[in-house]
Amino acid sequence: MKTKSGDFVLPGDALGVTEEFVPSEWTYEDDGNIRSLIAGTVSLDNKNKKISIVPKTSSPSVLKSGVVVFGQVSDVRGQRALIKLDSIKDNNRGLVTSFSGGIHISQAQKGYVAKLTDEFRIGDLIEAKVTKIIGVDNVDLTTAEDELGVLKAMCTKCRHFMKQVSKNEVKCPNCGNKERRNLSTKYEG
Repeated sequence: MKTKSGDFVLPGDALGVTEEFVPSEWTYEDDGNIRSLIAGTVSLDNKNKKISIVPKTSSPSVLKSGVVVFGQVSDVRGQRALIKLDSIKDNNRGLVTSFSGGIHISQAQKGYVAKLTDEFRIGDLIEAKVTKIIGVDNVDLTTAEDELGVLKAMCTKCRHFMKQVSKNEVKCPNCGNKERRNLSTKYEG
């Protein structure tokens, strides 16, 4: 064991190993090591074998499974759309660190998806739900719920924001280009 209850730690500090404890609040697992996600004091629960951090400041925005986030599509490749996460819904504090997310084609929407490029395009602003956190800065996301999906779509030809014309179709007011997207019920356009 590297730390004990009451020790002050900074983000990234090693707290212990996964053979001894389970990561809990404000901690994460990194290649078998448990590390601090924020600055605070260590709290050990020897009965349940959990290690957590008690924040020294007001709670920063930290991603957890089930949390709804906002981000921008940075790339779409075959089976996966890559997302740069901006913020957590209903939270005005910034994220602890910059996060990248991924939406697998099976998590884009309910049912069969033939091409991921019919769901998302580079530059689209999206709302998604965290399904899994991988390491310190990578998450799996889903948009397979009606209120999740593209909030603002960008035209692939002229890069203007597009207007919604049907449930999953948008049209560029600048060049007239029509495209398909996985639109949220809260689409702003």
